[in-house]
Amino acid sequence: MKTPKVTARAHTNIALVKYWGKADEELIIPQNNSLSLTLDHFYTDTTVQFDPTLTADQFTLNGQAQKTTKITKFLDIIRQMAASQLFARVESTNHVPTMAGLASSASAYAALALAGSKALGLDLNSKDLSRLARRGSGSACRSIYGGFVEWQKGDSDQTSYAVPLVENLDWDLKMIAIVVNDKQKKIASRAGMQTVVHTSPYYSAWVKRSKEDLLALKQAIAEKDFTQLGKIAEGNAMCMHALNLSATPHFNYFEAESLKAMQLVEQLRDQGLECYYTMDAGPNVKVICQGKDLKAIVDSLSQEFSNEQLLVASAGPGAEILEIKNSERN
Repeated sequence: MKTPKVTARAHTNIALVKYWGKADEELIIPQNNSLSLTLDHFYTDTTVQFDPTLTADQFTLNGQAQKTTKITKFLDIIRQMAASQLFARVESTNHVPTMAGLASSASAYAALALAGSKALGLDLNSKDLSRLARRGSGSACRSIYGGFVEWQKGDSDQTSYAVPLVENLDWDLKMIAIVVNDKQKKIASRAGMQTVVHTSPYYSAWVKRSKEDLLALKQAIAEKDFTQLGKIAEGNAMCMHALNLSATPHFNYFEAESLKAMQLVEQLRDQGLECYYTMDAGPNVKVICQGKDLKAIVDSLSQEFSNEQLLVASAGPGAEILEIKNSERN
């Protein structure tokens, strides 16, 4: 008998204190804690159904059949938890450019963790969902929750998971994603992290700096100090990208348009419009600002970038079930 067909939605998150490097590659346990903001604009919808007539997992993304290697490895974890050997049909729709440094893997694996576990009858609490999502993509553990979220690195599968800090923001924060390139990035995050951890002479300094940034950012959030939040996020992002430049072989995610966007943000700040940038493993720049300044900042950016390139997001919700359809007997 087929399992229920379960559809879940999860939103992306953008780290303000970054995760960049693993202490355990297999379990995806990070070297340092990280802190993110879940965004409402970018999300993944995933439908999962386990079917005894299938002889292998099937996976479609945005209507196109995909290789199932990574998905099957992740589903194997869920199957083991549920003592099941059924293969699954997985259908995902990304409302975010895939593998372009806009955290599509975070929303993808958070949605898959929720839909897949529910389809096999597992009723996981948020902590265990976060642990499960982490096994697919580290940052996915944070997308289980909305608002500000901290991933506590832990030192084992049991102790590495995300916790919510402020799920419902009463603070009018905005993030403008400047999409300079929505194509797949040339260096995957996983490969980039490995190179940095093993070869950058500055990696231990990064871990130390991130611990300091985390404490300062949590204080800024508690005090609703936007200036401190912006400075910490921008500085932490540039430290992360400096690691890439110091690795062997060195690499970077910057494109000419990325640098132009960062310079524009700095110019706006000089003109009295307070905004800050952050970047993940990809060329796209995210601009952090307050709602009161949003229109003026977007108006200025739109002189250099098209409206299609400027995507505005607010704080978003945690992962949720959208629909459960009970199967019919074969």
